[in-house]
Amino acid sequence: MSPEYLLTTLVVCLAPGIGVVYTLSVALAQGIRGGFWAAFGCTLATLFHMGVAMAGLAAVLHASAVLFQAVKYAGVAYLIWMAWGTLRGTGGLDVEAAEPQPAGLIVRRGILLNLLNPKIPTFFLAFLPQFLTPGDGTAAILALGLGFAAMTFAVFLGYAVLAASGREAVLSRPAVMTWLRRAFAASFAALGARLALERA
Repeated sequence: MSPEYLLTTLVVCLAPGIGVVYTLSVALAQGIRGGFWAAFGCTLATLFHMGVAMAGLAAVLHASAVLFQAVKYAGVAYLIWMAWGTLRGTGGLDVEAAEPQPAGLIVRRGILLNLLNPKIPTFFLAFLPQFLTPGDGTAAILALGLGFAAMTFAVFLGYAVLAASGREAVLSRPAVMTWLRRAFAASFAALGARLALERA
């Protein structure tokens, strides 16, 4: 993998999105363990989308307006539900200190959040070919995809470590927690609105 690919991938992964917001909120509520599993779940969804793109299904999704809209609005509805649960301080995205949740539940939520974003496989379809040559085969595509997934996990885990390291200081201040809960709720609502406005 070229340095240009790694740098571009790092920038893409650092950009705040659904996975980053989810990982941060879980790490604040559950600590580094929860943040680890949130990052893992989001990375698994990235691997799935990469497979979809590699199989050429992203082109089908891009070409089918009905399919694209169905997946998109399912994602919008889920993000709005997450925003409402966070604002109320209930469910898996309560940013108050909470009892540890099963790893499987955290992972499933991370997967579902990212699976319902139909732009991700289309992004892979447009992004990966920029770093391939006509002679490259499946192994080269797979290497790029796995590199992207590894970078995703590393960056998300870094976000989780940062959130968990300041967790005690944040949780001890009720006013800060109130504003954080509102900020996370607004972030999920904004991401849902942005997804709703996306076009195939």
